[in-house]
Amino acid sequence: MALTLPPIVQREDPEEVPEIPDSGSLPELPMVVTPPVPTAQPMTAPRLRRALSPETFGLPENFPGREDLRLRDGHGRALTDLRLSVTDRCNYRCVYCRTGSEGAQFTELPIAHYLRMLRIFVSLGVEKVRLTGGEPLLRHGLLDLIQEIARLRPAFSSAPLDIAITSNGHLLAAMAKDLKRAGLNRITVSMDAVDAETFSRITRIPNSFERVRDGIRAAQDAGLGPVKVNCVLLRGFNDSQIEAFAEFSRREQVIVRFIEFMPLEEGRSWSPQMVVPMREILNRLSAVRPLVAMPANHASETARRFTFDDGVGEIGIIAPVSEAFCGQCSRVRITSDGKLRTCLFSQQDHDLIGLMLRGATDDEMISWIRRVVQRKEARHHIGEPGFLKPSRSMVHIGG
Repeated sequence: MALTLPPIVQREDPEEVPEIPDSGSLPELPMVVTPPVPTAQPMTAPRLRRALSPETFGLPENFPGREDLRLRDGHGRALTDLRLSVTDRCNYRCVYCRTGSEGAQFTELPIAHYLRMLRIFVSLGVEKVRLTGGEPLLRHGLLDLIQEIARLRPAFSSAPLDIAITSNGHLLAAMAKDLKRAGLNRITVSMDAVDAETFSRITRIPNSFERVRDGIRAAQDAGLGPVKVNCVLLRGFNDSQIEAFAEFSRREQVIVRFIEFMPLEEGRSWSPQMVVPMREILNRLSAVRPLVAMPANHASETARRFTFDDGVGEIGIIAPVSEAFCGQCSRVRITSDGKLRTCLFSQQDHDLIGLMLRGATDDEMISWIRRVVQRKEARHHIGEPGFLKPSRSMVHIGG
């Protein structure tokens, strides 16, 4: 099944996206009742109130029961990566992601609420924080949030907290230096074509390719490199760009990562025939130059890494459909409206913000989080009989 790219349609200035109203003026939405979470075994480890101070200090390596305090799911996996969506808004309407007729559906929280959640998760062992959206660069207060996150210290590691952002790159050129000064370590740019016309048709924003390319270069110059460039591949849609992306990686000195198309789009049009599997991508890249496999940076890394035989350029392939990697999953997610999700393909949200606004203490929130995470899914079931798409699309979860 192939998709036909739509014509470019001029729309509002992508930098002038309406703000979401304060929560007090939002229409009342139907409540989704979250099933109760089974009670976990009582925690006997000492409480760590000092870990929730403005600067979270790591625990000494000889701290009694140190590893027992880590946040783990029911399958024994340590949860070290947190994806936090700071807005549901986006200034692009990429055709594989959004229908184009719907905007933001979920509200954003005050920066202070996100920061409290982050401090708690860092005290439980989170070592990597990725800010997402929507488009996070639209979020007022983003630089202040990054500055505060940069003050935190992982509880179980002597290394600094790893702070990253996933962005569409449209506003990046003007913000790259400020993001670096605030404490950002890395940036990933979503970019689904290197042909300008194809790119504009995908984003539905004229002249968007040049803005994103310039943003990538500005991020490299600001010290946020090597920038990762994510490309979601769809059969008959943008799979003609594979070889061009290989050249782009080599020329711009960026890490290009091809991602198999997952059933997370707003329009719910996914089918297995639209997926370009990893083996096909590798065969086509090898025709450009011979590929050399690279070792994983860590066990839970989602991308299989390759370079070319001359060592120039890096390609990653994220293949959740054809070669699932759930066994080493270390991720947990918080949506822009403060719901905890244990998997991209979860069928339910867990109301973390509701618990917090009802006056829960840090210790109560920690106990609740541990119980929720105990039920983290072992894996997704894409392509299997009875597979159900997740309760939210990707843009409303946080990329």
